[in-house]
Amino acid sequence: MMIRVMITDDHLIVREGLRLILETADDIEVVGEATDGAECLRLVPELKPNVILMDLQMPRMDGITAIEHLRKDHPQIAIVILTTYNEDDLMIRGLQSGARGYLLKDSSRENLLDAIHAAARGETLLKPDILARVLAPQPKPVSAPQTDSMLTERELEVLQSAARGERNKEIAFKLGITERTVKAHLASIYQKYGVDSRAAAVAVAAQKGLLG
Repeated sequence: MMIRVMITDDHLIVREGLRLILETADDIEVVGEATDGAECLRLVPELKPNVILMDLQMPRMDGITAIEHLRKDHPQIAIVILTTYNEDDLMIRGLQSGARGYLLKDSSRENLLDAIHAAARGETLLKPDILARVLAPQPKPVSAPQTDSMLTERELEVLQSAARGERNKEIAFKLGITERTVKAHLASIYQKYGVDSRAAAVAVAAQKGLLG
């Protein structure tokens, strides 16, 4: 099945570079481009993308606002944030708004294609090395215990494993539980945090200082 991708970025050189790379993949079709969030929202019903690569800082409507609208009106679309190393705070906000994950603008061709394929499969994109950069600025008391009154101890273990990029099968094996139980814990976490994705739950946990 062809993966329909839309690129939303206000820089022409970024859009052209991404398009050139994506056009080398046999199973990916770039169905359109948008220069800001407002244009993206206008084009989505016509272009019907499966995956949107979304810049965060754009004129008229920024990426975070666009993500919020997309999650409400087109929840089936996987959104991947296009980010740079100095946008950690914005990245967390984007994940909380419903993005599937994030991708550095200078990522390699292999990482770009892997990210799009993973997003299209419904997976979250939480690379441990990038996540470490997101968490680094978060101030935490040195002696503060990593607990959250909203989550059980096992739910916190599951969430911390998910933040390290582990799949449900890996989490289940490590904790000695079934994959069905892992999914149940994740569903409970989503409900408690008021989110609908693994990436958003990890973003909330990051702000609470639970993933250090």
